[in-house]
Amino acid sequence: MQMGLKEEKRHSLVKAQLVEIVGEENVDDSTSGRLVYSYDATPNFQALPDFVAAPRNAEEVAALLKRCSEQKIPVYTRGSGTNLCADTCPVQGGVVLLMKHMNRILELDKENLTITVQPGAITKTITDCVEKEDLFYPPDPSSMKISTIGGNLAENSGGLRGLKYGVTKDYVMALQVALPNGALIRTGGKLTKDVAGYDLTRLFVGSEGTLGVITEATLKLIPKPESQKTILALYQDIEAAGRTVSSIIAHKMIPVTLEFLDQDTLRAVEDFAHIGLPTNVKAILLIVQDGPKEIVDRDIKKIAELCRKEQAIDVQLAASDEEAQQLAAARRSALSALARLKPTTILEDATVPRSEIAAMVRAIAEVAKKYRVQISTFGHAGDGNLHPTCLTDARDHEEMKRVEEAFAEIFEKAIALGGTLTGEHGVGVTKAPYLEWKLGADGMAVMRGIKQSIDPQGIMNPGKVFAEKAKERVATEK
Repeated sequence: MQMGLKEEKRHSLVKAQLVEIVGEENVDDSTSGRLVYSYDATPNFQALPDFVAAPRNAEEVAALLKRCSEQKIPVYTRGSGTNLCADTCPVQGGVVLLMKHMNRILELDKENLTITVQPGAITKTITDCVEKEDLFYPPDPSSMKISTIGGNLAENSGGLRGLKYGVTKDYVMALQVALPNGALIRTGGKLTKDVAGYDLTRLFVGSEGTLGVITEATLKLIPKPESQKTILALYQDIEAAGRTVSSIIAHKMIPVTLEFLDQDTLRAVEDFAHIGLPTNVKAILLIVQDGPKEIVDRDIKKIAELCRKEQAIDVQLAASDEEAQQLAAARRSALSALARLKPTTILEDATVPRSEIAAMVRAIAEVAKKYRVQISTFGHAGDGNLHPTCLTDARDHEEMKRVEEAFAEIFEKAIALGGTLTGEHGVGVTKAPYLEWKLGADGMAVMRGIKQSIDPQGIMNPGKVFAEKAKERVATEK
């Protein structure tokens, strides 16, 4: 659509201001350039920005935010675009803030066990860097080979090692953040203890780009575990696999990884990876333990016994580190493998207490049957974080309506079991209508108050987290 004279004049003015801040080579308003950043990994969602701007340092980020705030121009921070809830999509035009230039590792501090990085650094680049020094950065989202640390921080990403080691927020010690008013602030520090004022570091981690732009982060490191073992437990009863998860934790063992894959996911992954995964079973648990060798040997032996006690038909120990790495890589490929099967793949992120895993797995199967949709389930069973994944076709509008109703019921079931809407993917656009189910009206009011105080012009990632209208709850069968 062509712009009118007034819009064209404003567009030219804004472009000139952006060029003044970040340089002409770092501003793109071409159709092709904007199209590339109009979508992320969220299925069936797209919206064009007006500009794409790539700042080179924190000062340029701050200057750009100040200028955009003065003119009420929306800003959407962007890393690699692996987001699954449309958080990086520019739903109201405005400026996509591309962090491709700010991708350096600034410092590896072995005395304080920290690493300081810019937001555009790739997550796996960071982990590879520290492991060369026999150190360890545990958070490992499945997209770690391409996702940026800034995106991990914005979404408070988890990963396969979350059960034992926690998620991104547990390793953030300090931040530099550019605020919408153009101020640059620092939070936290290389300190084990610090209770001076509100915990602003935790506030910005997981805020999904709605409060400011993280321009630098100092992350906590730990010593690299000395040994690791991996087992596969095979089941013909999905609920038995769920009970095994609770049993392992109840016996006071915390594996580093405790992953669940159902049969449909197994078949898709094996067809994709060709590593010899068993596809004739209803489900598997992929279990990894790390630490001192004697503790790992003891735990793996006991875990195998518990799996068999809970009706595992076989328990297989990875014969080598290479095989263990292949199994972990296969699990990380689950979404890619499933995405090959249908035109549209919708991956969701319901989380329940560990003790409710079996009930949640059963509920997902019942919902899929009720709404006549194909849902495969995999996920981080050890921390209660399941990924029900619907294989569908966005062109089939009648089926897509059933898919939406099915996921609404899955979300409600997760909350009824003491869980939440999302454990690691974020709220973004897709789950914003459901957020009040979890937080209540008063909780949403507190969040809106925080947003208003930091971003009074509402320029930071508008259209995300806060829905204009909450979804009505579905009438679930009790």
